[in-house]
Amino acid sequence: MTSAARRKKQPLADQMYDVLLDQFMAGKRAPGEPLNIGALSRELDVSQTPLREALARLEHTGLVVREALKGYRVAPMFTEREVAKLMDARIVLEPALTYETCRRTTPEFLEELRLSVEELDESAGLADTQSSSFRHYWAADDRFHMLIAQQSDNPFLETAYRSLNGQMQRFRLFSKLGNTGAHHAAKEHRAIHDALVEGNPEIAAIRMREHLQSSNRRRTQS
Repeated sequence: MTSAARRKKQPLADQMYDVLLDQFMAGKRAPGEPLNIGALSRELDVSQTPLREALARLEHTGLVVREALKGYRVAPMFTEREVAKLMDARIVLEPALTYETCRRTTPEFLEELRLSVEELDESAGLADTQSSSFRHYWAADDRFHMLIAQQSDNPFLETAYRSLNGQMQRFRLFSKLGNTGAHHAAKEHRAIHDALVEGNPEIAAIRMREHLQSSNRRRTQS
């Protein structure tokens, strides 16, 4: 089934979410660009209700912001300082999540995590050149980190991660094609997974920290 055929089977709000996300990732909507619901309704030939629902969902991801009396707009790009602070926060938080998760692994969790690693690996080859492959890479990367956060069994750490994750979506969007380091990330995810399989919390946390530090270096050197 083609992506267009799958989209037709979705609720209209889900379709509009995907349409707008595709536009963001293809560079058709610039950072900070206003998203006027009336204009979008006419452009996409849909009623305003599903568009409102889609924009509300996108706001939760951090990709869209809403301003009082002004409406929605595409989130602005991060400053370099904001990106650095975001990575600092991840380096503090995610090794702790990984440590806790390693103490609570299950065969089902490890298998689901392995599948996310495979998905990331499969998308890596074209993630820097095709927006569709980048989206698959993005989803697999997000799934890997979210699975670890959820398995930690610490609702406070998980809530903190979810807060950061919305900002990571925004960062990923505006640093897309040509700058993913996807092959490196796939290897690093596999190393984290292997440490979790081995059941060594210290090593798993170290590998997560090394992965985030490597990602940060790749970002600053690109």
